[in-house]
Amino acid sequence: MNIVKLLTIGLMSFFYITTGIRHFTEPDWFLQIYPPFLPFGLAAVYISGFFEVLLGILLLMPKTRYYAAWGLIVLLIAVFPANIYLAYTNGAAMDISPEVAWGRLPFQALFIGLAYWHSHD
Repeated sequence: MNIVKLLTIGLMSFFYITTGIRHFTEPDWFLQIYPPFLPFGLAAVYISGFFEVLLGILLLMPKTRYYAAWGLIVLLIAVFPANIYLAYTNGAAMDISPEVAWGRLPFQALFIGLAYWHSHD
């Protein structure tokens, strides 16, 4: 496996595990961008955090990497409404600039592409 792939696996795992843990330690931070018209906000934050930690760990192991990558793709699609809501509020939901709020949206495609790349060796 090439060095870039190994590095991105490590970075992605670290990112998903640490961000997933933050869902439990700072749930209000994530609730800020949870669309208010959707039900079960706090439960959704905890569930998505659980899966971020789990999939981040599974991504590290070659035998489970395929499933972890596809799980991350599904998870990234599932949480995309939060990013759309943040952009819709022009960043007000998190007190950030509109440029940052809207600029986050394309990164979801990049993260999905990285996960897909890691779904096969």
